[in-house]
This record gives sequence, C-alpha cells and structure tokens, in this order.
Amino acid sequence: QVQLVESGGGLVQTGGSLRLSCAPSGRTFNTYALAWFRQPPGKEREFVAGISQSGGSTSYADSVKGRFTISRDNAKNWVYLQMNSLKPEDTAVYYCAAGDRYFTYAPRTVAGYEHWGQGTQVTVSS
Repeated sequence: QVQLVESGGGLVQTGGSLRLSCAPSGRTFNTYALAWFRQPPGKEREFVAGISQSGGSTSYADSVKGRFTISRDNAKNWVYLQMNSLKPEDTAVYYCAAGDRYFTYAPRTVAGYEHWGQGTQVTVSS
C-alpha cells in the first residue's frame, strides 16, 4: 500500500504562487501515473493535473492550463505542483493521487487512482 503525504499548502493573495509537494511513505511510486486533484468547498473532487510514469506526458484542467505545472522526480519519488497566478477560485483542498494501472498517460478521473494523500488546504484571498 502506498501512502502519500502532501505539503506546501497555505494562504496566499490573488496573483501569488505556491508549490505543492507529495512524497510516498512505504513503497515507492516511480512506476505509477501521478496526479493532483482538488475539492473546493461544497463541490466534488476534480482533476487538476496529471503526469505519466516517465514524465513525458502531462495533462491539465482547462481552468489551470498555463498557470500550473506538474512535475515529478522519480529518483527522489516526489511529485510537485507549481501554482502561479493563483485566483480565489483555486481555493480548495488539494490531493495527490497515484495509480498503478496506467503508465503512458495519467487518467483525469478519480476512479483512475488507487492511492490518495490526506490533502492540503490552499486558500487564495481576494
């Protein structure tokens, strides 16, 4: 069982930046597709960004494209989400996810991932 631990959330003003990190405890996840999801208050969890096992394929939600960047370091077993030009609508709990069924791409659905972190809060003030 892979356990994921997110860090880097916090409070930031509109236009600011944050960098989220996610690391596994226990098994390594260099063979997994990885992704970030978020859950705004009162809404369902939604896909933010995903990265394939090799890092060669990435995908983003339209709402974050051009502002957020997902990356991974398989040597250190970390995955990152660099978030720039943050907006109040980016406020949510952000979750790291790892999936072991897909390698050449990262699914955009919650069902595509078996392992989840506990979440980290990101709040963007206007």
